[in-house]
Amino acid sequence: MPSPLPIKSLIRLNWLLVFAFTAIISLYFIFLMDEIPLYKVFYMVMTAVGIGLVAFVNVTILILLTRKSNAQGKVLRRYRYFFTYTASATIYLMLAPVFDYFEHKSNLYPFPVYLLIFVFSSILVNTVIILLQDFMILQADKSHAELELSQIKNAHAEATNLLLKQQIHPHFLFNALNTLKALYRKDPGAGDNYIVHLANFLRASVYNHAAKTSSLADELALLLDYLEMQKIRFGSALNCNIDLPLNILNDHYLPSFSLQPLLENALKHNELTQQSPLVVNIFCSEGRIVVSNTLKKKNLNVTSTHHGLANLAERYSLLSGDEIIINENKEAFSVSIKLLNNEYSDHRG
Repeated sequence: MPSPLPIKSLIRLNWLLVFAFTAIISLYFIFLMDEIPLYKVFYMVMTAVGIGLVAFVNVTILILLTRKSNAQGKVLRRYRYFFTYTASATIYLMLAPVFDYFEHKSNLYPFPVYLLIFVFSSILVNTVIILLQDFMILQADKSHAELELSQIKNAHAEATNLLLKQQIHPHFLFNALNTLKALYRKDPGAGDNYIVHLANFLRASVYNHAAKTSSLADELALLLDYLEMQKIRFGSALNCNIDLPLNILNDHYLPSFSLQPLLENALKHNELTQQSPLVVNIFCSEGRIVVSNTLKKKNLNVTSTHHGLANLAERYSLLSGDEIIINENKEAFSVSIKLLNNEYSDHRG
């Protein structure tokens, strides 16, 4: 889609040309001439009027051609050159008799020579004006293109972020339903309790479906519901310690559904037994949330759906440009994610 003409900028440019030329001529008269004849002052004023008329007629022709003509590219430029050079020559030839009347006082040139001078002047002035106006239009087109590119990038980021978030829910729901099925076979009471926490989790996820970010308090509430479901499933084989200052819960933010996938990732890749429980610690350090777990990887290969850490890392990058920090040694695995400040609360849907 072609960008609109920067009409206001072109009009400002026209006035700038008029005032600049008037100022230059005025300085010439003031500093280089001992006396300023009246006809020279009139000459200066009429020259500024001529430049202004050519400049504004140029803009008018450009607007009319853009709105009324279906021509594009080179054809439009040909029309523009023809009409603007014709108009500028006409304006200067109309002004020539007035200039000739005053210039005859100095007996410089005969009138026919004046006509040739004015035709040449009109060509020169119109060429300068076209070049300046084209530069202004080019800058406006560049700004318009950059704005459109930015909007496209933002729309792409929005769509990508939504797609990444939607990947989480089916993955989680599939695992939750399998767990629920197993619980009802083994302990219906535990299955009922599991359903309560599952309903809370799904209700919050639906409510925050369109939000890019959630407050740390909301993320913690989601995590606690998920944690209770896993405690029902694993019992004392899972030990999760959460130590987060109360004063950061409501004024700091995370990408929606950030903490729960980290706990899910720890459960997915490690063995959990009552003799060797999985210990997960969640705490705040230097403006980041750290989720750390003891490391005892499962001997069997775990099929990855590529939704966990890669999903979170990409959403962080799209939202704030920050990266998640992953550390692993023989005893522990940890993921550190930066807390977002209040400016990111505006990203909520």
